[in-house]
Amino acid sequence: MKYSLKLLIADDHPILLKGLTDSLAGIGYENIITAINGAQALDLIIEQEPVIAILDIEMPMLDGFEVIAKAKELGTNTKFIILTSYKEKAFVLQAQKFNIHGYLLKDEGIEVVDNCITEVEKGNQCFSPVFNEVVDIEIVPQLEKIKFLSPSERTIVRFIAQEKNTKEIADILSISHRTVQKHRTNIIQKLNLAPGVDSLTVWALDNKEFITAI
Repeated sequence: MKYSLKLLIADDHPILLKGLTDSLAGIGYENIITAINGAQALDLIIEQEPVIAILDIEMPMLDGFEVIAKAKELGTNTKFIILTSYKEKAFVLQAQKFNIHGYLLKDEGIEVVDNCITEVEKGNQCFSPVFNEVVDIEIVPQLEKIKFLSPSERTIVRFIAQEKNTKEIADILSISHRTVQKHRTNIIQKLNLAPGVDSLTVWALDNKEFITAI
């Protein structure tokens, strides 16, 4: 199957792109197309219809997630694997949002990439252990806390994450300053944060990526 499986690899670093391409070719992948930026990757996905696209996140013109979003809008059947150096939860959250098939780190060996390609071709998902650790340790506990917030409190949190102050939130929602303050106090208690307005602001900004999705 390796010999006929059509892959696309997109990375704006020529040495990394060539290294991965050569390594995969060396273990039997003969149908590989490459792209050096996101726009080229998107064009090739639509034109060539690779079974799997392996994408870096940060690329010129379109980043990896933008490529995935636009390709899915256009109805592609290509499956996506992110291959990146980033371990931060913001990127893991993006990967979850797009329901991609794989997320690997660039410092993992070619055998890991090979195994991931095999699993994804079968329709399975394949994630780096670091991905699962970030989900289990950093993301899931915060999402569990947010579940206890009322719809009004979630709205307040979203505005705080947008760096709106109490007065601005009150004006936008046409409610009193005191009502916003009461919501903030309740949110702080439910999230088990330290007392004080700043603790909620810091928390909201630090968790902005998934707050916007609630």
